[in-house]
Amino acid sequence: MEMKPLSGKRKAYDRTLRFLLYFCAILTCALLVFVIGYIFINGLPHISWEFLTSETSYIKDTIGILPNILNTVYIVVVTLIFILPLGVGAAIYLTEYARNRRLVGIIEFATETLTGIPSIIFGLVGMLFFCQFMGLKASLLAGSLTLVIMTLPTIVRTTQEALKTVPQSYREAALGLGAGKWRMIRTVVLPSSVDGIVTGCILSVGRIVGESAALLFTAGMGMALNDFFGSFDQFIHSSGASLTVALYVYAKERAEFDVAFAIAAILMLLTLVINLTAKLVGKKLKKK
Repeated sequence: MEMKPLSGKRKAYDRTLRFLLYFCAILTCALLVFVIGYIFINGLPHISWEFLTSETSYIKDTIGILPNILNTVYIVVVTLIFILPLGVGAAIYLTEYARNRRLVGIIEFATETLTGIPSIIFGLVGMLFFCQFMGLKASLLAGSLTLVIMTLPTIVRTTQEALKTVPQSYREAALGLGAGKWRMIRTVVLPSSVDGIVTGCILSVGRIVGESAALLFTAGMGMALNDFFGSFDQFIHSSGASLTVALYVYAKERAEFDVAFAIAAILMLLTLVINLTAKLVGKKLKKK
């Protein structure tokens, strides 16, 4: 049966929609390239080995961001140590074990609500609870615990969606072969959903690295180099600025925009490295 040719009106409608789709795609890519290029053009010329491996000192007349890089890495590592077991474990329970669907719906609604709360509110809550009530003061640990609360909903929801994409036949086949509930989850469900879990991890790391409002209230704004391998008390109560907080300080408080652009370029490169590393780890885990 031959198809009737499109009328002139339908052809015009089709071409208009096709043009709008291409225009939106090109505009989005162009804006992304413009932002990345603008930051790199203004930031990369001001990056040097001394800038990366020293600390800011008015006596020596040097500007360095080594303390901020180490503080950022510390916050990311500590936050992931807390958030991955909590988030993945909660998602496994809600998806595989929980039987009360009404309770599951309430928890899912609560996690989605937490995702939309502004980060500055988390910062105020973290300052009141972790810094004052728990006596951690303005420290990197208090900032990390605040970020755990902020990013936990992201890990839970992305892991849940990843677990739901695993076909039910996989579970039935594993149980039919005599595997227990936990062995089925550990050997069949989790490996099949590792891509989604890694995606949630990447989103969480991106928010951790890019967060500044909450850390201003909880982690402090110190630019000194902390000794994380010293006493335990210093390890707990070390205060310092992450890269994003340092970016805010140099741009807003000191009006040193060359340094701010350099930090922004480093942040983008750090995020790229973290994302590529997470992807490689996800592929390795999936192969195993």
